Amino acid sequence: MADMSNMDGYIAQVWTGTARSPVYYEGLRAERTFETAFLEYGAMTAMTRPTGRRVYFLTDPIEDDPEHTWQDYKHNYESTFTAQLLHPTVAHYEVMPWPDRIFFGSYQTADDTVRTAIPAAYATQIMVMINVLNRMPVAEAQIDGNQNIGVLVSDAMMFQRFPEFPDYSDPDLSDFFGMALPLLKLGVPVKIVQMENLPFAETLKDIQVLLMTYSNMKPLDQNYHSILTKWVKKGGILIYLGKDQDPFQRVREWWNQNDNHFASPSAHLFKSLGFHSDSGSAKIGRGLVSVLRQDPKELVMQRNGSVVQRLVSDALAVKHLPPIQKKNRLHLRRDVYDVVAVMKESVTDSIYTVRGPVIDLYDPQLPVLPEKQVAPGETALLFNMTRFTAVNPAVLAAASRCYDEKRDRHSFECTFKGPAKIKGVARIYLPHRPKSVSLTKTTGPVDFKQEWHDPSHTLRLWYDNEPDGVHVTID
Repeated sequence: MADMSNMDGYIAQVWTGTARSPVYYEGLRAERTFETAFLEYGAMTAMTRPTGRRVYFLTDPIEDDPEHTWQDYKHNYESTFTAQLLHPTVAHYEVMPWPDRIFFGSYQTADDTVRTAIPAAYATQIMVMINVLNRMPVAEAQIDGNQNIGVLVSDAMMFQRFPEFPDYSDPDLSDFFGMALPLLKLGVPVKIVQMENLPFAETLKDIQVLLMTYSNMKPLDQNYHSILTKWVKKGGILIYLGKDQDPFQRVREWWNQNDNHFASPSAHLFKSLGFHSDSGSAKIGRGLVSVLRQDPKELVMQRNGSVVQRLVSDALAVKHLPPIQKKNRLHLRRDVYDVVAVMKESVTDSIYTVRGPVIDLYDPQLPVLPEKQVAPGETALLFNMTRFTAVNPAVLAAASRCYDEKRDRHSFECTFKGPAKIKGVARIYLPHRPKSVSLTKTTGPVDFKQEWHDPSHTLRLWYDNEPDGVHVTID
């Protein structure tokens, strides 16, 4: 993809329909929507990073399968939405594919099989979320935890999906998830490394530990091994997992053609590295190579996730590098926004608390909370008032898009626009308690409610959205 010179941008089409696909972990096949979405967005970031071209992340408030409930769509939308925001180098989004099926479609509710239109609260929440994306900055900040651990992937992963063999299978891409999930579940923000991009220097620039296998993919070019060898000798840690017994090892390819007579591509890699054992660990130059003769899928299709965790921990210890920071969450402080995911099946079942005051952006009422508690299996997007500074009025969050803003310390005006029949809500920072507030549209005054929150100096407004706009005047 990086070599396609005529490509001027990319869309990462990740949404609930792909991210909810069941995967194995600790012997259990189940939906793990947040974790899968985080890795899918990471894969697109890895593919496009060397190009410098614009990437758009896509999320969808529902999905192709119409047999789920509104509550299910909401939970999974929040999961994928959070996952995309945890990649702070991307700040362009396709916010709503097929809006007609979202706002005009009918789906089930949790307590019965009657199909209904979108719940009013969820419609408002969606509008708040997509308007947050208009303000979401590219950030230099990083997710809490180990930053330099990667998993190598290749386009060739898809080549091995077919044909099927009676003595070989990789259910649900388990050879990939067998390396990535055991670390992600420890709160490690695993980075995806695209093999085809290895010739670009920045691909391995920030990677200290790289996990790889040839059980589910094969290298398309032997020069990748030269690049990996140079990286290891300069201090990188390479962890290889795999029995190398799948039938694709025997295809007629560069490692067994012409002057090469290797039984597998890993044999060529190990020769390039100067690694002379079939398994175990060895220092190579300033780096380290560790080989485990197990296919990664065995580490998630059975209760073996700790094997990967131990391999990485041991390698870090040998190199005298900081150990894995084990936790059940990912937390990114992205300018004024806190992006949080707390995972189940992790090192603890504890609730994670974000100190406030914060505005809960997944709550359509936009409450100001002294703190936000996030339980395992939940995600959160918060506007953190402790990192917000302003002299003049400012819209902090709204279920409408704000146009034509005019402000000084004593007044504020703007026009809110949003889809008809969707309830609007806004929270606006003001230096002082307002003396007067009015909302009007082209046909006259608008009915609305207001509430002043003195500790945060914010005004909350409730109103009906209008495509032609609702003009707000505050003195």
